[in-house]
Amino acid sequence: MWRKVLFAASALLFAFFVLLTSVFRTAAVKYEFANVEDGNTLQNILGDSNIEINYTLAYPGKILPDSSLWPVKALRDKLWLAATSNPGRKAELKLLFADKRLGSANILFKNSKPEIAYTALTKAEKYLEEASSQEKSNRAQGIDTSDFLRRLSLAALKHFEVINEIASIAPEDARPGIDSLQVYARKVFEDSRNALLDKGMTPPENPFNWQ
Repeated sequence: MWRKVLFAASALLFAFFVLLTSVFRTAAVKYEFANVEDGNTLQNILGDSNIEINYTLAYPGKILPDSSLWPVKALRDKLWLAATSNPGRKAELKLLFADKRLGSANILFKNSKPEIAYTALTKAEKYLEEASSQEKSNRAQGIDTSDFLRRLSLAALKHFEVINEIASIAPEDARPGIDSLQVYARKVFEDSRNALLDKGMTPPENPFNWQ
């Protein structure tokens, strides 16, 4: 009896996983890019390639967006956010997911999987924007976000730095889209910098040409 119940439950879980995977793959935006070309032409856009922001991105994990298990991991992240009631923790989670997806995108671009990588990069910057929006909401509610603001401003600069690196190895036709995604990092940095200044705090120095 119990074996039949266990077998039926296992079959249902497997069917749910297959359905979930299919839904995620169908819903995902598809991108197609040509082969990678020489990135030297981007030198004027990227500026000093030796710039390194003192911020460590979270390890993206072994399950990347090109894995069949990725839909389960992405669903876990969504459920984790939904189950988090603490607004400060929610902002931290959004930044964590932004950093992890940026790391995943970087790895996938280096592994010559630009289509999947670009999707991951887009999601990374969306999460970065959400983390900034969450911080603003928290601050409006009277929550002290000073420490998070400083970390967020450094994270935004790091995102800009890594996207520069990605642009230098990405396919030529992917670069305009990658360049447009840097708007998120710039806006998040500027907003967090201004918030820090309003608090009488010194923001991190911006070493890039767009300051």
